Amino acid sequence: MAETLKKGSRVTGAARDKLAADLKKKYDSGASIRALAEETGRSYGFVHRMLSESGVTLRGRGGATRGKKAPTA
Repeated sequence: MAETLKKGSRVTGAARDKLAADLKKKYDSGASIRALAEETGRSYGFVHRMLSESGVTLRGRGGATRGKKAPTA
């Protein structure tokens, strides 16, 4: 699908629905938004918006959290 889209071209109608479904499937199976953006040649924001429009529950950011440490007894 990604090869058929020209960078910066407007995606509407059935093509947009197909792209959204494709992105949703890949995101749900573990791909990151950045990886999907790279793969499709689209921006991070575009992919993020498409996923949000598709009703995907976006994952939180990874990495260490800064919560209080659990007391060691």
